[in-house]
Amino acid sequence: MQAQTLPAKSQPTGRAASSSEAPRPEHPGFRKRKLIIPLVLLAVGGVALYAWRAHLKHEEQWLLLYGNVDIREVNLGFRVPGKLDEVLRDEGDSVKAGAVVARLDPEPYRREVEEASALAQSARSKLALVEAGYRREEVEKARASVAEAEATLANVERTLLRKKDLVAKKVSSQQELDDAVAAKGEGEARRNAAQAALALQEAGFRPEEIAQAQADVSKAEAALASATLRLSDTELKAPSDGVVMTRAYEKGAILPTGATLFTISLFDPVWVRAYVSEDRLGDIHPGMKVTVTTDSHPDQPHEGQIGYISPQAEFTPKSVETPELRTSLVYRLRVVISNPREDLRRGMPVTVRLPERP
Repeated sequence: MQAQTLPAKSQPTGRAASSSEAPRPEHPGFRKRKLIIPLVLLAVGGVALYAWRAHLKHEEQWLLLYGNVDIREVNLGFRVPGKLDEVLRDEGDSVKAGAVVARLDPEPYRREVEEASALAQSARSKLALVEAGYRREEVEKARASVAEAEATLANVERTLLRKKDLVAKKVSSQQELDDAVAAKGEGEARRNAAQAALALQEAGFRPEEIAQAQADVSKAEAALASATLRLSDTELKAPSDGVVMTRAYEKGAILPTGATLFTISLFDPVWVRAYVSEDRLGDIHPGMKVTVTTDSHPDQPHEGQIGYISPQAEFTPKSVETPELRTSLVYRLRVVISNPREDLRRGMPVTVRLPERP
């Protein structure tokens, strides 16, 4: 019996064989790939999150402080009382240093200056008189008085000699002789008085009189200066550049001394009052350069430097926005802004960025 030859199975081609060898979806290698990709993404995200949180923590710990803008205000008022004559500025107006912002009625103070000026001129004239001494005519008059007194005395002395001879000859009485003696004494007294007056005229005034006249001049000139100063005080001038915040009186009001007419907010200096915790005191020092930013213009920082650090600890004020505990002790510091712009307002919260710690 002849055996049957079975037909051989056809061998798959190379393309079919390679297709049959690729792993199917339920193959273990495919499941591993699906697990690795999410793990890699999760690791990258974790690293990025850690770096971001570390950066924020670094800035919070070393780079940022929080505070408020501190702009000085000035209350302007007259040093002298009077009637308000002119008001040249209103609320919101900008003023320059030295600009006149108001005036009082100056007439009463002008009259004070005129009176003081006349008294000063009188005192100066008196001083010139005592320093120059007596006039030549007065001295000549005194000399003439001396000559007259001496001539009178000589005549009296001759009369006395004749009276003595007459009394000795029993021709004249003793009473006439006594009258002649008395006349001689009176003549001598008049001569001595005339000579003393001449000496006084020739010597001039005493040093004490000159000193008194000089003191009177100084007193009169001081009174004139005070009157002139009061007159100048009738003009109220701005002490620095700024903007008028409030205006209290109108023209015609009678103002007492020191009454506040304007309140001016100064443009310069502008400070930031910030606070630093004790563990960061070692990282700051006066003179350190910083930048200050506001919420409204975070991309336009202001340049400044630390000008003062308080030696005394205090509790963080409630007005300061800081992520730290408000009950923790801090130290107040002042940051002086260089060339401040007009976008800074009094009380505005700001962020102070310090240089990075080495």
